[in-house]
Amino acid sequence: MFNVLWLQSGGCGGCSMSLLNADTSDFPAQLEAAGVKLLWHPSLSLACGDELIALLDDCVAGRMPVHALCLEGALLRGPHGSGRFHLLAGTGVPMIDWVRRLAAVAQHVVAIGSCAAWGGITAAGANPTDACGLQYEDDRPGGLLGADFVAAGGLPVVNVAGCPTHPGWVLESLMALADGSLGRTGLDALHRPRFYADQLVHHGCARNEYYEFKASAEKPSDLGCLMEHRGCKGTQAHADCNTRPWNGEGSCTRGGYACVSCTEPGFQDPGHPFHATPKIAGIPIGLPTDMPKAWFVALASLSKSATPRRVKSNATADHVVVPPTPKKTRLG
Repeated sequence: MFNVLWLQSGGCGGCSMSLLNADTSDFPAQLEAAGVKLLWHPSLSLACGDELIALLDDCVAGRMPVHALCLEGALLRGPHGSGRFHLLAGTGVPMIDWVRRLAAVAQHVVAIGSCAAWGGITAAGANPTDACGLQYEDDRPGGLLGADFVAAGGLPVVNVAGCPTHPGWVLESLMALADGSLGRTGLDALHRPRFYADQLVHHGCARNEYYEFKASAEKPSDLGCLMEHRGCKGTQAHADCNTRPWNGEGSCTRGGYACVSCTEPGFQDPGHPFHATPKIAGIPIGLPTDMPKAWFVALASLSKSATPRRVKSNATADHVVVPPTPKKTRLG
């Protein structure tokens, strides 16, 4: 069996909550069928206190093999590098020390969520706890384990980034590690699994017709594209949220919320309100990935001039006010 040890550090537990929304309610059985055994999870396991401490001691000593150390939440290094803002209950030992010890014996180390990957929300603002990710501080290599860290299995920290992560990203990453199919070529430049990070949130967005015609929402309830005025970064965010929606049907943009690019380093401090799009001379600063600004401006101008009345009317409404016109055929 491929043993997975899941620890939680500085975070909200949202990635574990997301895991509970997996396509199957019996995801432990799904993992077990793939040869993955969940040794311990802070919310899903019965063992606690002395039982957990004994398990961790066995892991560090090599008596219990750890094939994947999963960490949820940022690493709290404060105050003054001591890590004593977060002690593992019952041990008096800082969590950062436990993570270092366990990472040294684990075959793979997996950051679950953007807090564990980059520092995330926990590291926002003045960052009084000196929070960081396992191998990154925002987009800067380093973090708790250092830029040169490589686990025993030959991979750097695998960053399953997201706030929260999609349950499918977590389950598929663990199963791919278990069967040996996730190698270095399967990770992008920020060590995220490419099976989801090679996509953009924009792909499959239910608002794409509005985007194509630059028919934009102006207030939260509008149906139009959220990029121009409402802060959406779906054309820049690496994730497959709209082609692999939560529970088969949900995503941020489908729920009327702009994509805040939560899989990317530094998303927590964008320098502007999440619900607003910063602009220079009326042009959004955050343009689609790999698209020259001049091209975007030209395309946007042409698109707006060709916008059908139906699309323009619906974009600033909270329901479809002008339905598509039925096409005339020889039968009707």
